[in-house]
Amino acid sequence: MAKEVKAGFIGLLAIGLFVAGVNFLKGNSFFGGDEQYYAYFPNSGQLAVASNVTLNGVVVGKVLAVDYTPSENPARQVKVTFNIQNKDVKLPKGSSIEIGSLDLFNKGMLIKVSSDLSKGYYKSGSEIPGFLAEDMLAQVKSYADPIVQKVQGIMTSVDKMVVSLSAFWDTTATSEIEGSIKEVKIAINRFGNVAEEIDNLVAEEKVKFGRIMGNVESITANLKKSNDQVTAIMGNARKITDDLLTSDYKNVISNASSTLKSLNAVLDDAKNGKGTLGKLLGDEQLYNELNKTNAELQNLVNDIQLHPERYIHISVFGAKTKGVPLTGSEEKKLRKILDTIPN
Repeated sequence: MAKEVKAGFIGLLAIGLFVAGVNFLKGNSFFGGDEQYYAYFPNSGQLAVASNVTLNGVVVGKVLAVDYTPSENPARQVKVTFNIQNKDVKLPKGSSIEIGSLDLFNKGMLIKVSSDLSKGYYKSGSEIPGFLAEDMLAQVKSYADPIVQKVQGIMTSVDKMVVSLSAFWDTTATSEIEGSIKEVKIAINRFGNVAEEIDNLVAEEKVKFGRIMGNVESITANLKKSNDQVTAIMGNARKITDDLLTSDYKNVISNASSTLKSLNAVLDDAKNGKGTLGKLLGDEQLYNELNKTNAELQNLVNDIQLHPERYIHISVFGAKTKGVPLTGSEEKKLRKILDTIPN
C-alpha cells in the first residue's frame, strides 16, 4: 500500500506540475491568480501570445490571447486578453494600453497609467482602452519616404545635367568655345589699346590741370593783395549803417505827430461848424441856395440854347435884328443870377 500511495502522490504531483507549466507557458503565473484585462484594436500589429506587457519598461504581465472578433466598428476587430502578474500594479481609470515595439525585433503592450486616481481603479476582467502605435518600420518608412523622393529628384536633375554636358562637349560646342576664346583675346587687345589711350589722355590732362592750379593760385594771391581794400570797403559800409542807425528819427516822428494833431484840430473845427470849411459842411441853408442857384443857371443855359436872339443882336446888311424883349420879372431873374456869379 505504501508503494501505491507513493505512486498516486507522484502522479498527482506530476499532473499539477504539468498544469502549472502549461499555465506558465500561456503567460500566467506559475500558481495562477493573476488579474486579467482585455482591449480591442483595429488589428493585432503582429502581436503574439505570451508577448510581454510592460510598464515604464518593466515587464508586469503577459499576453494571453489574440482573437479576431468581427465587428462593424473598424476599431474593434481584434480582441487582446492580457494579465498583470505584479500584485503591486493597479490600473487607475483613464489608463490605456498600446500595442507597439518593445525593441527592434519584439512586439509587446505598453501600459500608460493615468495620473488621476480620484476615479478609482479597473477591476479584473474590465476593458482597457487600446491604441495601436506606429511600428518602427512604419516610422522609418514615413521618415525615409520624403528623403527618397528628394534623392530621386536629385538623381533626375543629375541625369539631365549629364545629358546637357554630353550635348555641350560635342564638336560644334568645341568650335564655338574656340571662337569665343579668340573673341576674348581680341577684346583683351582692345582693352590694352584703350588703356594706353587713357594713359596718354591722363598725361595731357595732367598738364592742363597744373595750369589751372597755377591760375587758381594767382587768383588767390590777387585776393590776398585786395584784402586791405575789401576791409576798407566793409568799414565804410559799417560806418554808413551806423550813421543810419544814429539818425535823428525822434524829431521826424515828433514833427509828423504835431502835423497829425493840427490836421485833427482842423477836422474837429470843420465837424463843429467853425471856420469856412465848417460853415460849408454844416450850413444847410447855404447848401440849399447853392442847389437853387445851380438849378437857375441850368434854366438860363437852357433858355439861351432855345432863344439865343434874346441875348445876341445880329446885323445883316446894315439892318439890326433885335432880340425878343424880356419882361420885367425875367430881367430881374437874369440880373439876380448874374449877381451870384463871381467876377
